[in-house]
Amino acid sequence: MYDSLLFYQNLSLTLQKFDKPATMAKVKKQQYSGIVYSTDDSFSYQPTDESHEEETLPPHKQKLTVLLDKKARRGKLVTLVKGFRGSEQDLNELARVLKQKCAVGGSAKDQEIIIQGDFRKRIQEVLATMEYNVKILG
Repeated sequence: MYDSLLFYQNLSLTLQKFDKPATMAKVKKQQYSGIVYSTDDSFSYQPTDESHEEETLPPHKQKLTVLLDKKARRGKLVTLVKGFRGSEQDLNELARVLKQKCAVGGSAKDQEIIIQGDFRKRIQEVLATMEYNVKILG
């Protein structure tokens, strides 16, 4: 009796390890947003063009903020550059230049640039020489 109880406890602990949801799966975007159903006979669905690239503003019209962050990064410091208005390609190019000037790694996503480490002053100097309006927060 005791052996079978111990067996089922071990089995339930083992199965709990495999009950975690898969985090690797990507969520597909919904293709149609807005109209779900129409009773109008003459209605025809016309999808909107969402692939419209945002036009990149010139550097002197950009207002970038540089700040230090360590939230959800296991206590490691990163420098964030927020407020960039433009295409993803131009954002990646600016991130590449900043990473080279600071000689560190980083990434660009969600219209912000992440640089590993505390490089607020250096990034401000580099962006100022490129004629961006820069403000340091924090």
